[in-house]
Amino acid sequence: QVHVEESGGGLVQAGGSLRLSCTTQFFDRYHLGWFRQATGKEREFVAAIGWTNGLTQVEDSLKDRFAISRDNENKSVFLQMNNLKPEDTAIYYCAARETSELTVSFTSREYGIWGQGTQVTVSS
Repeated sequence: QVHVEESGGGLVQAGGSLRLSCTTQFFDRYHLGWFRQATGKEREFVAAIGWTNGLTQVEDSLKDRFAISRDNENKSVFLQMNNLKPEDTAIYYCAARETSELTVSFTSREYGIWGQGTQVTVSS
């Protein structure tokens, strides 16, 4: 059974940075994505990455602050979040999508494997 596991969440002041990590054992076969869900809101796309660092997508409104990358050697994907704002407060989920497509997806239903999530709280 494939698992994904997130880490790196926490409490940070506005303007600060956090780096979230996601690992999965079947790393090479999967695109990995980050989604977030704030209390009382729908889950939303944050970023996704294919098999290489050349295949990425970040939500347009977050591109100037967030970046996604992967370390194939260590089977990890990272979400670097800079200049965090209180509205970034949410549970951040890593999800895996087994695919042969050459484009990444921002649609949560296309990701079949989800982690438990990691809480990110940004104080004002």
